Amino acid sequence: MALSLCFGSDRKEAIHELKYSPDGNFLAVGSNDSSVDVYGVVQRYKKVGECVGSLSFITHMDWSSDSKYLQTNDGNGKRLFYRMPSGKEVTNKEELKGIQWASWTCVSGVEVNGIWPKYSDINDINSVDANFIGQVMVTADDYGIVKLFRYPCLRKGAKFKKYLGHSAHVTNVRWSHDHQWVVSIGGADHSVFQWKFVPDRKLKDTLHIAPQESLVDSNSDESDSDQSDVPELDSEIEQETQITYRRQVYKEDLPQLKEQCKEKRKSAASKRRERAPGNSIRLHFVHGYRGYDCRSNLFYTQTGEIVYHVAAVGVVYNRQQNTQRFYLGHDDDILCLAIHPLKDYVATGQVGRDSSIHIWDTETIKPLSVLKGYHQYGVCAVDFSADGKRLASVGIDDNHTIVLWDWKKGEKLSAVRGSKDKIFVVKINPYMPDKLITVGIKHMKFWRRAGGGLIGRKGCIGALGRTDTMMCAVYGWTEEMAFSGTSTGDVCIWRDVFLIKTVKAHDGPVFSMHALEKGFVTGGKDGVVALWDDTFERCLKTYAIKRAALAPGSKGLLLEDNPSIRAISLGHGHILVGTKNGEILEVDKSGPITLLVQGHMEGEVWGLATHPHLPICATVSDDKTLRIWDLSPSHCMLAVRKLKKGGRCCCFSPDGKALAVGLNDGSFLIVNADTLEDLVSFQHRKDVISEIRFSPGTGKYLAVASCDNFVDIYNVMSSKRVGICKGASSYITHMDWDVRGKLLQVNTGAKEQLFFEAPRGKKQTIPSLEVEKIGWASWTSVLGSCCEGIWPIIGEVTDVTASCLTSDSKVLATGDDFGFVKLFRYPAKGKFGKFKRYVAHSTHVTNVRWTYDDSLLVTVGGADTSLMLWTYEMEGHRDSRQCDSEESDLDSEEDGGYDSDVTRENEINYTIKALSTNIRPMFGIKPHLQQKEPTLDERQGVVRGSRPPVSRALPQPEKLQTNNVGKKKRPIEDLILELVFGYRGKDCRNNVHYLNDGADVIYHTASIGILYNVATGSQSFYQEHNDDILCLTVNQHPKFINIVATGQVGDSADMSGLALKDLVSSYSGNLATAPSIHVWDAMNKQTLSVLRCYHSKGVCSVSFSATGKLLLSVGLDPEHTITIWKWQEGAKIASRAGHNQRIFVAEFRPDSDTQFVSVGVKHVRFWTLAGRALLSKKGLLSSIEDARMQTMLSVAFGANNLTFTGTISGDVCVWKDHVLIRIVAKAHNGPVFTMYTTLRDGLIVTGGKERPSKEGGAVKLWDQELKRCRAFRLETGQITDCVRSVCRGKGKILVGTRNAEIIEVGEKNAACNILINGHMDGPIWGLATHPSRDFFLSAAEDGTVRLWDIAEKKMLNKVSLGHAARTVCYSPEGDMVAIGMKNGEFIILLVTSLKIWGKKRDRRSAIQDIRFSPDSRYLAVGSSENAVDFYDLTLGPTLNRISYCKDIPSFVIQMDFSADSSYLQVSTGSYKRQVYEVPSGKQLVDQAVIDRITWATWTSVLGDEVIGIWSRHAEKADVNCACVSHSGINLVTGDDFGMVKLFDFPCPEKFAKHKRFLGHSAHLTNIRFTSGDRYVVSAGGDDCSLFVWKCVHMPH
Repeated sequence: MALSLCFGSDRKEAIHELKYSPDGNFLAVGSNDSSVDVYGVVQRYKKVGECVGSLSFITHMDWSSDSKYLQTNDGNGKRLFYRMPSGKEVTNKEELKGIQWASWTCVSGVEVNGIWPKYSDINDINSVDANFIGQVMVTADDYGIVKLFRYPCLRKGAKFKKYLGHSAHVTNVRWSHDHQWVVSIGGADHSVFQWKFVPDRKLKDTLHIAPQESLVDSNSDESDSDQSDVPELDSEIEQETQITYRRQVYKEDLPQLKEQCKEKRKSAASKRRERAPGNSIRLHFVHGYRGYDCRSNLFYTQTGEIVYHVAAVGVVYNRQQNTQRFYLGHDDDILCLAIHPLKDYVATGQVGRDSSIHIWDTETIKPLSVLKGYHQYGVCAVDFSADGKRLASVGIDDNHTIVLWDWKKGEKLSAVRGSKDKIFVVKINPYMPDKLITVGIKHMKFWRRAGGGLIGRKGCIGALGRTDTMMCAVYGWTEEMAFSGTSTGDVCIWRDVFLIKTVKAHDGPVFSMHALEKGFVTGGKDGVVALWDDTFERCLKTYAIKRAALAPGSKGLLLEDNPSIRAISLGHGHILVGTKNGEILEVDKSGPITLLVQGHMEGEVWGLATHPHLPICATVSDDKTLRIWDLSPSHCMLAVRKLKKGGRCCCFSPDGKALAVGLNDGSFLIVNADTLEDLVSFQHRKDVISEIRFSPGTGKYLAVASCDNFVDIYNVMSSKRVGICKGASSYITHMDWDVRGKLLQVNTGAKEQLFFEAPRGKKQTIPSLEVEKIGWASWTSVLGSCCEGIWPIIGEVTDVTASCLTSDSKVLATGDDFGFVKLFRYPAKGKFGKFKRYVAHSTHVTNVRWTYDDSLLVTVGGADTSLMLWTYEMEGHRDSRQCDSEESDLDSEEDGGYDSDVTRENEINYTIKALSTNIRPMFGIKPHLQQKEPTLDERQGVVRGSRPPVSRALPQPEKLQTNNVGKKKRPIEDLILELVFGYRGKDCRNNVHYLNDGADVIYHTASIGILYNVATGSQSFYQEHNDDILCLTVNQHPKFINIVATGQVGDSADMSGLALKDLVSSYSGNLATAPSIHVWDAMNKQTLSVLRCYHSKGVCSVSFSATGKLLLSVGLDPEHTITIWKWQEGAKIASRAGHNQRIFVAEFRPDSDTQFVSVGVKHVRFWTLAGRALLSKKGLLSSIEDARMQTMLSVAFGANNLTFTGTISGDVCVWKDHVLIRIVAKAHNGPVFTMYTTLRDGLIVTGGKERPSKEGGAVKLWDQELKRCRAFRLETGQITDCVRSVCRGKGKILVGTRNAEIIEVGEKNAACNILINGHMDGPIWGLATHPSRDFFLSAAEDGTVRLWDIAEKKMLNKVSLGHAARTVCYSPEGDMVAIGMKNGEFIILLVTSLKIWGKKRDRRSAIQDIRFSPDSRYLAVGSSENAVDFYDLTLGPTLNRISYCKDIPSFVIQMDFSADSSYLQVSTGSYKRQVYEVPSGKQLVDQAVIDRITWATWTSVLGDEVIGIWSRHAEKADVNCACVSHSGINLVTGDDFGMVKLFDFPCPEKFAKHKRFLGHSAHLTNIRFTSGDRYVVSAGGDDCSLFVWKCVHMPH
C-alpha cells in the first residue's frame, strides 16, 4: 500500500481517534495534542485543515452524512462542531439543527444523555456506537460491562440491559456493517468479544427455544431512572424496608465490655455483696406475634401445636390447653422461622453482630444445631429443603448474603452475595435441592449451587414487563414451575427462569403464599385469604378476615376488618393466618374465624399498669391503642381502644375503676377501666407524658409527669390542676407516692432523685437514710442508695429502664436496655449486686410490674411489642421444669475449697521440653566454649596422633579399666526401650484403663504411652509424642476397639526465635511445639490421627463420644478452651472458651455424641454440641439450701440425665439436667479426684484422698444412684491414700494413685495386687547398678531408695529414709550400699539385711555423689559445700573423716575413682574437672600424669575426653549425667531436654556424632550401664520415672 509511504507524522502525541469521511475524501485524525488534523485523500494525504477548539485530548469523532461537519468529544467531556474540511468551529445552534450524522460514537450529546447515571459526573464510559436502524446503541465502560440502550435516549439514567464477560475496562465497541453483531474489545483482558444482536420482536420467539445463557439478557438492577415505570412502593413495604436492625451494642459485645471494666470488677469482687434472691421467675405466657416486618413465620407442628416467634422467643402454642412453651436459645429479635418438612423441627434466625440460626425441636424445645459465622447484623429468611437435610438462609447485611447449609453438621455448603436491596424470601427447590429462588425488592433470582458458591440468574421477563418487587414465592408441582407474589397484587408464574403469565390475585401486595397438594393459598394486604386451583386459573374460595366472622372462643378482638395478612399455613383442617397487627387467627374451612394470639402492633410499648386487686393489666403503646389483658389462665385481650395518639404510660386508680393514660402529645385521659370510655381528658403540656400515678388510698390526686421536666398534680374529684413540681433539670422517668399520699419521689433523665410534697409540689430535700425509712406505696425508682446495686458494671452503655418492688419489699425486678429482666434482693445496696437474669425480650425492656398479689411479673418489651408474663416461684417450691436464669456477671467470692493436691495440680506450670533450662545451678563457661590450654605434647610441638608408630615410650594406658578384657569388644549401636518404672499420677488423672477385658493396662508417664500386660509384666510403648503426655482416654465403642487418645504439653507461642535446632531435628524435623493430641491403636502402636491444637500450654483432658467418632479436648490456655474434633478426619468441629479458671475434666455422656459436662475450679457446666456450635448451661445450685459452688474435680453419669460431680470437700453433687438435686455428703473424707461410670451395669467407682480406716477406703463402688456403696482399702502402707484414677473391669477395679502405684483390687475379696510402682516425687537423683547382676538402685526426693529387678520387671524392695535422698552407690562386691542425703547425712546399709551399718552427717548441705573406692577401702562423699570428704571403711562403722579435698571451685556433681584407688576425679558446678590424690586430698595439676590415669568408672560430663557430648544449642540447658560402658568404648549421656544420647568413647572432637533416644520429660538426672553392658538405666527429673533400655551390640 502506498499509504505507509506518504503518511507523515505531524504530531508528537498519541493518536486517539481517526475516521474517514462518508464520501471517502477526507481523513480526520484526533490526537492527544487536543486538535484534529484533516487530510485530503486525493491530494495524497496532504493536510488541508485543522480543528483547534478543544482544550483537552480528543476522545471521539463523528462525520455528518454529507461529509460537511465533524463533531468531537474531548477529555473534558466537551462536545464541539467543526465545518469541514477547513476545520472552522461552528457555534451557531441553528446551523447545527438539521445535521444527519453518518455514525454516532460520541459519549456526550443530548441524544446519549441516558447512558449517564442520574447523579454522577464520572467519566467512565469509553465508547458508544449507535445502530440507527434498530434504534439501539451499545456502550462500553470501565467496569467490564457492555450495555444496550435505546437510541436516542435523552434523559439521564435510562434503562438498559447489561452484559458481563470482560474483566476490566472495555475500551471500544462497534456494530458490524449489517448490524447483526456487536464486537467489543477489552483493555487489560486482551480479548475480542462478538455478541449477537436479538431484536425485540425476535425475543418473543426465543422464549420458546431452549434458553441459551447468551440470550438471557440480564435486566439490570441499577437502571432506575425518571422514566422508569416502577410503580410506587406500597406504603407497608416502604415502611418495612426502612427498618434498620443495627444495634449500637449487641449482646455478643457484653464479655468484651465487661473485660474493659476489669478494674471495677476487681474492686466489686473484693466487697461482700448480697446473695442473689432465692426466689425466681419463669416465663409463662407471651402476648404478641411478629407480623409487621416478617412473613411466613407461622406453622402447625406434627402434633397440631402452633409455632411462631415474637421478640427473642420461639413460641410453641397449644391451642387446646391455651398454654405456651418457649425456646429461649436466642438473645435478640428473631426475624424468620421455617419448619422442617416433617413438622417437628424449626429453624429461627436472629439479629446479631455475628447472627445465628438455631434449629430446635418443637417437642423437647432443645437446640439441635446452631449455625453462625456468615451473616452480619441478622438473618431475615430461612427455608428447609424437601429432604430436610439442607437449610438456606439470607442475611440482612449490605449484600444480603445467601448461604446454603448442611445444618446437622453445622457446615456451610455454599454462599453468595444476594442483592443490594432487601430479600424477603428464600425457597429451596423441593425436587432439586441444589436449586433455590430468592425474591425481594425488584428482585427475582434463580440460583444453582456450584461447589462452594451459587450461580444466579435473574427472572427473565421478556416483553411482558419489568421486575416488580416480589414479596413471596413457592415452587409448584414440577421442578421448573415457580410462583411469586408481587407488591402490586399479581401472582407471577415462572417456568425455569421465564415469566409465563401473571394473574391478578389481591388488591395490594401478596404477602404470603403456601403450596398445597392440589392448589395454592394466598394472602394479601387486602385481608383476604384466597384458595386457588393448581394452575392459578380459578380462585376456588376466598375468606375475608372480618370481625363479624370471629367465633366465640376467640382470645381477643380484631382491631380492624381486613388486616394485612403476612403469613399463611394450612394443616389439621384449618388455615392459620398471621396479620401485620400481631394477631394469629385460625380460619375454619367452613368460615368461622378464631383469634388465638394477639399482641401490640408495630411501635414501642412503654405503658404498663397492673390492676390493684384483679389479675388484669393495661398496656398502652405507640401503635395508638390502649389494651386490657386478662392475666388469669384464659390469657386473652379483654378490651382495646384506639387513641388519637400513641401513649407511653398508664395507671389504675386505687379502686381499679378508672384508668389514667398519658399520651405522646402532652395530653392525658382518664377512662372507665371496664368500658374504656372517656371520663375526663386534659392537655397542659406539649411533650410526651412519661409517667402517670394516682395517689394511694382514695386516689385523691393524680400526678402527671412529662418530658417538659414538670410534674403536674391534679385533684381527681374536682378535675383541677392543683400543683406543679418544678426543679427537675431533665425529663421525668419514674414516679412513686408514699403511703400517706403526701410525698412524691421522682427520677429524671439526668439521674436525679427528687422529692416533692403534694398537693402543691414544693421541692423537699431528704437525706438518703431517711428515704429508706419512709413507707412508699410503690417502688419503681431506679436511683438512690437502695438501688445502687441494680446498675451493671457496664452502666455507661446500658440504662436500667424500669424497676418494681414486690409487696413484701424483698425482691426488686428490673428491666434494662439489653433486654434482660433481673431479680435483685432489696435493698440492693453496694455496687454491682448479685442477681438472677432472664432473656426473652430482645432489646429494651421498657417496663416491669408485679401483679397485686406478686404471683406474676408482667414485662413489656418496647420495640419487640410483646407483653410477657412470668410466674414468680418461691425458693424450694420448684416445679421440676427449671427456668433458666443466668447467674450474676461476677464469679462468686467464696473460694471453692482447698486441698494441697488440687492446688499443686492447678498451679503446675507445664513448660515444654524445648524451653527447659538447667536443673542444676551451674555457672561459668560451658566446656565446648572454654579455651583449652595446650598439652605437654603440643607445647613440645608434637602433633597429637602423629606420634611415631613405634614409640620408645610406654603405650598410653587405657582411659578406663574394662572388665571384659580378652573378649572382643563390641560397640553398642542402638538402645531399645524395654521397661519403664513410673506412672504420672501426681498431677494427672483418669489415666489408667483396662484393655482387652483386663488382660492389659494402659497408662502413661513422661512422653510415653505404656501398654502393660498383667500376666507377664511385659510392656510395650507408644513413643510418638515429643513432650509430656498429660491425659489419656480409651475409646469405649466396639467399632474402635483399643483406640487410645493422648494429649500433650505444648506451647503454641512462636518458637522460631529459639535455637532449637538440636531438638527439632530429633523431633522428625517439625517444630512441633504446638500441643497435640494423638489417637493411636494400643496394640500395634500405629498413629491414626494427630490433632494439632490451638490450646496453648497443653491439653489437660480428652474424652471420646458415645459413637467413638468425636473427641473432646480441654486446653490449659487462659480461656481453657473446649474443642470437639472429628478425629478420623483431623477436623475441628467446634471450639469455645470454657472457663476463666482451670477446667480439670470434661467428659461426654456415655450415651451421647452431643452432651458433655466440664468440671473445674468453682465450675460445672453442661454442654450441648449443636451442629458446629457449643451451647452451655451453668450448673444451678439454687434449689438446695446453702449449696455453694465448690471446686469440682471429677464427673460420672447415671440414667435419666443424671450427672455426678466429685468435689474438693469430698461431697458428690447429683445433678438432674443442669440442676443440683441432692448432695452425697462426704462420699470421701478428702477430695473426690476421680469417678468412673461402668457402661455395662451403670455402677460407679469413686476414688478420693483419705486415710485408710476400718470402714472407709480411698476407693468405693456405688450403685447407679450413688446411694449405697462398698469401700475398698488399698494396702499400700501409706498414711493417706490419694487415688487419682479408677477404672472397672470384670470383677476388678484398677486404681492409679498419687504415689505412682497402679493397683488391682478384687471386687469380691477386696485383695490388692500392686502391679506397678514408681517414685512419688522427683527428681530421682541417685542411680546405681549392681556390679554383677541386673539389679539397680534409685534414690529420689520422695525419701525412698528402691531396688529394681530388670529380669523380673518389678520393684524388689524399698527403704523409706525420712529425708530426700540424692545419691546412691554399691560397694565393689555389691554387699553394701551407700546413700547420700539432701540434708548432708549419709548412710551405709548392708544389702542382705537392709540394716544400717553406719551413718554420719559432717555436712549441712546436700550430698551430691558418693563412691566406694575399687579396693573397698575408702568412701568418698561429695557435697554442695564444694568439698569431698574421705572416710576409711576399714576403721569400722564410726566413719570418722580422715581428710578432704580442698580448693574445689564449686559444688560437686560427679566423682570417679581411678582403677588403682589412688586418684579421684571431681566434676564441679563451674564446668571444671579436677583430679585429687586419695586419701590426702591434694589436687593433681600435672596434665601428663592425669592423662595417664586409668579410671575405674567414668561418669563425668567434663573433661577433654568427653568434650564432644556438649551440643551447640545448650545455651540454657546442660548435659547432666554421663556414663561410659564397662567395655570402655561407648558413652551415654542425659540432658536437660530429656534426651538420652549414645556416643563413642572417648569423644574429644566438639559436637560429636551420636544417636538420640526420646521419652523422658525435661531434665534427665542420671544414667548408668548395668553389668556386662546389657542395659542402660536412665533416671528422670520431672517425670519421676526410670527407663530401662536394652543395648543392641554390633554383630562381630
